[in-house]
Amino acid sequence: MLERLFQFAGGRRDLVNLLLLGALLLVVMPLVLDSFRLNLAGKYLSFAFVAVGLVLCWGYGGILSLGQGIFFGLGGYLMAMFLKLESSGAELPDFMVWNSLESLPAFWQPFHSFGFTLLAIFVVPTLLAWLIGAAMFKRRVGGVYFAIITQALAWILSILFIGQQGLTGGINGITNFSTLLGWDLYSESAKLTLYYVNAALLIGVLLASRFILDSRLGKLLVAVRDKEDRVRFSGFDVSNFKIFVFCVAALFSAIGGAMFTLQVGLISPSLMGIVPSIEMVVFAAVGGRYSVIGAVYGTLLVSYGKTFLSENFPELWLYFIGALFIAVVMVFPNGLAGLVDNLRQRLRPRGRALPVTAVAEEARA
Repeated sequence: MLERLFQFAGGRRDLVNLLLLGALLLVVMPLVLDSFRLNLAGKYLSFAFVAVGLVLCWGYGGILSLGQGIFFGLGGYLMAMFLKLESSGAELPDFMVWNSLESLPAFWQPFHSFGFTLLAIFVVPTLLAWLIGAAMFKRRVGGVYFAIITQALAWILSILFIGQQGLTGGINGITNFSTLLGWDLYSESAKLTLYYVNAALLIGVLLASRFILDSRLGKLLVAVRDKEDRVRFSGFDVSNFKIFVFCVAALFSAIGGAMFTLQVGLISPSLMGIVPSIEMVVFAAVGGRYSVIGAVYGTLLVSYGKTFLSENFPELWLYFIGALFIAVVMVFPNGLAGLVDNLRQRLRPRGRALPVTAVAEEARA
């Protein structure tokens, strides 16, 4: 039984790391943080969904996407459409009235249904990722070119959402909603419940990531990252593996975006542009791009640092993000997870040293 549990979690060490993270998120943080800070932590954890997806996509798939804000924003907008229609009742949403729309656009109509909204959060961003991935990877577009293209797409989509004010709320996005199926989202009980739901979903995403990485598919992803031509000559269609992991990362991002909207109470184009997309890469890099659990710690650390600096030195936080990214690249390329592994190796008795932690399989947590 215990061995099966270890196998499901990816090994004894991964299970211990996951239990420690679960205890931190589900026990320690709710006990030591007040309601405001706990809601803030929930917001940070919604970004962690993106960072975990980037570990799969970038660390193990070798695909650096600088446009994950696209899928995070789409997930947030899809959830916000349902919440806005519920708060508006039989009336048109306020921003549509301000923009002289006389009836609800056809593509908004299905979002009266909560079930359809959940389905759309799963399907729409994943389908868009499949279209982008198929268009790029089938033509063997990768590396820095893929990163630049995804960054351009994030910029284009944010501009598109700003320009369509009557349909998307423009630069302000979709705001002014307060209930989910009649449940007051601003009540203390709702904030606490949403935090627990967010943390539980994140742990579920971590388990799903471990399942993928420990499967034959995960090993092929690493092989594609390290020796793409050799895998292709072995008869595999490399592009399909890349499309799959890119779609999984997009799905994780969309779930995070939906949870962000529920906890923060708004979604706007500023969350799907270039800057937030790069910040999401920094989260994964600081935590360790080979560690799905490290990505969660990296997100929490960088987000708290950003909040502290923006509260006390509002003009410095952008420099902090830039300096942190440079430090990660030049000083500790495997992030926090790599530092922890190095420390473990030093503390381990001689003769029992592990192979170099820079190897992805050893660096992952």
